[in-house]
Amino acid sequence: MRHASRLATLAIGLLLWAGLARSQPAQTQLIIPWPAGGGTDIIGRLIQPVFAEELGSQLVIRNVGGATGTIGTAEVARSKPDGLTLMLTSMSPVAVQPSFRANLPYRADSLAPVCLVAEAPLTLMTPKTTGIRTVADIVTRAKATPGQAPYASGGVGGLGHLAMTGLTRSLGIEMNHVPFRGSGDSVLAMQSGTVLMLAAEANLVAQYQLHAIAVFAEARVADMPQAPTLRELGHDLVYPLWTGIFAPAGLPPAVLERLDAACARTLRTPSVVEGMTRASHPIRYLDHRQFARYVRAEVEKYAELIAASGLKQAD
Repeated sequence: MRHASRLATLAIGLLLWAGLARSQPAQTQLIIPWPAGGGTDIIGRLIQPVFAEELGSQLVIRNVGGATGTIGTAEVARSKPDGLTLMLTSMSPVAVQPSFRANLPYRADSLAPVCLVAEAPLTLMTPKTTGIRTVADIVTRAKATPGQAPYASGGVGGLGHLAMTGLTRSLGIEMNHVPFRGSGDSVLAMQSGTVLMLAAEANLVAQYQLHAIAVFAEARVADMPQAPTLRELGHDLVYPLWTGIFAPAGLPPAVLERLDAACARTLRTPSVVEGMTRASHPIRYLDHRQFARYVRAEVEKYAELIAASGLKQAD
């Protein structure tokens, strides 16, 4: 009898444990395929607590940087499409790299767009100590040492690299491209004097006390009214820097709808709106259907840009 009683107690305990385990919210990981400290990472940290609450799940951020965001993106692409692995990224690993790299282990359609989170114009910036204030100053500096004046980017084939390639071609100058693992590392290199300038997200200007030379936008930015657009200067170069949430392709429609709804509620939350505004990351929400169309158009646009620029695909 005692033996039977112990077995019954053990069975009840196991059933209770199993029920408790099922009642615990699953842990969701949000992979950011860039190092800590960059613009995408800042957005991730701003939305994390509210997004976790809206998902009803613990949300753990993992920075998986390297290779212009493609290492972390590849990990997400091959993950199980169950809604427990998500990615927050700027546009390059999804819209640029599939056309730029010859042997990338994923394609843009390996990912399911969940929602667009933010969109801002790419900004050309420099430390105030360089003495460079205008595009004309860039031309003067570059022509003094052809092919040697260094500029940074967040990685080969990233938007900053493509934008600077377009700019130098339009200006008729040659500069030295020095790629880094993300915008955070690029800014540190600028501050140390290793490179002169960077084309990246606008929030870095105020965050690191940099000088905004110009913006790759259709109109001037309210927070930086002194920075002209490159169109004003005669260069038709407009590149939006967007950030969105993705999941592995094959996500069940009901799960995709749930994630999208949580994203929408997060971006309407006053604390998130305030934080994103303070950090100079303008919120722009698109639902998963709109965002999917947006991503397809961006993939096509940058495929054409890469072909026209003559940039070779990386091996």
